[in-house]
Amino acid sequence: MEEHLMEEKAGETSTVTSLEEQSHAGEKPYGCSQCEKRFRYASRLKCHQRSHAGEKPYGCSQCEKRFRYASGLKCHQRSHAGEKPYGCSQCEKRFRYASRLKCHQRSHAGEKPYGCSQCEKRFRYASRLKCHQQSHTGEKPYGCSQCEKRFRYASRLKCHQRSHAGEKPYGCSQCEKRFRYASGLKCHQRSHAGEKPYGCSQCEKRFRYASRLKCHQRSHAGEKPYGCSQCEKRFRYASRLKCHQQSHTGEKPYGCSQCEKRFRYASGLKRHQQIHTDEKTRSV
Repeated sequence: MEEHLMEEKAGETSTVTSLEEQSHAGEKPYGCSQCEKRFRYASRLKCHQRSHAGEKPYGCSQCEKRFRYASGLKCHQRSHAGEKPYGCSQCEKRFRYASRLKCHQRSHAGEKPYGCSQCEKRFRYASRLKCHQQSHTGEKPYGCSQCEKRFRYASRLKCHQRSHAGEKPYGCSQCEKRFRYASGLKCHQRSHAGEKPYGCSQCEKRFRYASRLKCHQRSHAGEKPYGCSQCEKRFRYASRLKCHQQSHTGEKPYGCSQCEKRFRYASGLKRHQQIHTDEKTRSV
């Protein structure tokens, strides 16, 4: 009996030693029959094969999500509990996943390990590199089911779909305005704080939005990239071109709510409405 137990223990020790040797040697003896991936451990191969079969045996008890790996379920359950066990040693940020912490720490170190093979850009995250590479190929794999627009990023598609649903999930805490995008709210909040972080290098003007600075810089360069297809006029801003084109079509999209007058430009309507306001003030 003792000899039998000793043989079992020796066998277990031999197996562990063998696996350790494989990891040091870089061996991956377990190959997937459906793709070219190889693994050091049979258990990893078994988990990988679920991706081909579409199996997700681990289900969350608090929602309908399912996972291929027990570790994935465990990490997901932190979202219900609000747990963020991984804390950055250089700032106060905390994360649900060790991988997210690792990526975040690159921002402190300035590391950008993922480089594009077609240009000089580098990225902190492999996912960002993958998305960037689509700009070279022109790929837009994410299509809207309600219109013809396509997007490079799933996140952009998700935000776009809010325009169809009328959703504006980001609300300002200082006024009633709401926004489709977190970036829109962030920019809006500068109006309350009076912040204008984008400064022109050629004059003293400052702007709340990088896009406004970019448009302003055209005035120094003399650029007018937006040309009318029906005449020779050119414009610095797409919005100015759009307004100009109404002069060819005769459109007057801006109507006064107090009389029947209509205007080509929002600025014209605004000036007109001031007349009504002044008239009311005088009558009082």
